[in-house]
Amino acid sequence: MSLKNSLLLTSSLLFAPTMLLTTGTAHAEVPNVVASIKPIHSLVASIMQGVGKPALIVEGSASPHTYSMKPSNASALQNANIVFWVGHGLEAFLEKPLESLGGGAKIVELDDAPGLAKLKFREGGAFEAHDDSDEHEAGAESTEGHAHEEAGHHHGEGEFDMHLWLDPANAKAMAAEIEKTLAAADPDNATTYKANLDALGTRLDALDTKLVETVAPIKDKPFIVFHDAYQYFEHRYNVKVAGSITVSPETLPGAARLKQIHEKIVELGATCVFAEPQFEPKLVNVVLEGTPAKSGTLDPEAATLDAGPDLYFQLMDGIGTSLKTCLSSGS
Repeated sequence: MSLKNSLLLTSSLLFAPTMLLTTGTAHAEVPNVVASIKPIHSLVASIMQGVGKPALIVEGSASPHTYSMKPSNASALQNANIVFWVGHGLEAFLEKPLESLGGGAKIVELDDAPGLAKLKFREGGAFEAHDDSDEHEAGAESTEGHAHEEAGHHHGEGEFDMHLWLDPANAKAMAAEIEKTLAAADPDNATTYKANLDALGTRLDALDTKLVETVAPIKDKPFIVFHDAYQYFEHRYNVKVAGSITVSPETLPGAARLKQIHEKIVELGATCVFAEPQFEPKLVNVVLEGTPAKSGTLDPEAATLDAGPDLYFQLMDGIGTSLKTCLSSGS
């Protein structure tokens, strides 16, 4: 054997163990994660930063109240390892697909996250005057204290208002559940998930402080919303939602409801009536007619925002800014 061939053989033998070591220590794949709606997707994306990106079901300007599944959504669910959604009372369109398509995935219903404050669903469009502190104590329920009570109860019956994310404290509780689930499924990246959770918590605290300052000048001014989605924001920041045009966007209000809301605007001197970007604004114009109130827009489900880690903060800041802008202009 020539010296050249001998050197080549020696080099190959030395290199072979390195190749075997490299191929034998590959990390497990990052789980395929799906989130139902933009606010939840934003929290999941924040926790997954630097690791992966979750898929989103309700994209663009669509609303979970009126959404129809697409083939691409079915494909995402079929390939999912983890699915995060709020629960039966909000994304009803997901119930059957999760049963039939998401059978192999871990399905996490975030309205069961420990530490959530949950408020009873309100009936009727014109809300009675109330003491904020008393009603919040009476209406808010801890999931930890009522887990057994709700165990056999179907969430779709509307016992609780499901717009849970509109309180940053609830966002923190859901984020903790998201981090716990991801770390258990993907321990290789658990340290990153935990660091992201801590960073997200700091941002949420800063957002909370900012929103307190934003709405402080207009806290005592009553206003009307399109549908009753804002209880959590209302109770967190003591703003005065006087009523909603419709309790749920799936059900259009009748003439009696519209008359009732119109009278409420006049009676309370409500400064603003807020539409939502996904829904026809004609009803807002009907209740505004003949009153000095102005119209504005609130976007509780982030229909106009681009999905991603920053969306939640843009959503909440947008609500605070919209309230301040419209209600201040009516001074």
